[in-house]
Amino acid sequence: MVIAFVLKETPYLGIPFNWLESFFHELSHGLAAIVTGGKILQIELFPNGAGLCTTQGGIALIIAFSGYAGAVGWGVLIFKIADLKSSISRYFSLFIVLLLAMSCLLWVRDLLTLVIILILIATFALSIKISHFNFLPVILKLFALMVLLNSLSSPLYLIDGRGIGDGSALADITFIPEIIWILIWSAIGIYSIFKLSKK
Repeated sequence: MVIAFVLKETPYLGIPFNWLESFFHELSHGLAAIVTGGKILQIELFPNGAGLCTTQGGIALIIAFSGYAGAVGWGVLIFKIADLKSSISRYFSLFIVLLLAMSCLLWVRDLLTLVIILILIATFALSIKISHFNFLPVILKLFALMVLLNSLSSPLYLIDGRGIGDGSALADITFIPEIIWILIWSAIGIYSIFKLSKK
């Protein structure tokens, strides 16, 4: 956790992990749209770690909630996969590479997002190639913790008074104040990290 935190706060070094959390965030929006009868039109990622998933159809409430919650879910999933056999970690890393590549083919429409996702693909591919087979689970756990730390801090950026983003969208749909949704997402992140540390 300490190493993950230091990497997150190190200028430039933590940027790819911000992108990774943003990718899982936007993908979770998209998957929620698909599950509820909609579809993904486009996924965009930006250099500052922000992102946008444009969807059509589906249940707006579930789609809006799933971004931050889904990123936490992906972090937990990666961490738990890393606890299994080393061979499973290797196959899961390859799955992430394929997932990123598939997203490029299906939902990326701009050059900037393409470059960012290619960097993420290279990061995962390089971690598989240069790490000793038995050391890959440790790298995956580090990736997972980076995603979890980013998904823990990301909702706090919504406290800006601008009234835009997932929290604002949920507030418009449910009439529950945006700050409540921010607290819910933060609580999910804190609880997930606590449970993993207890394990």
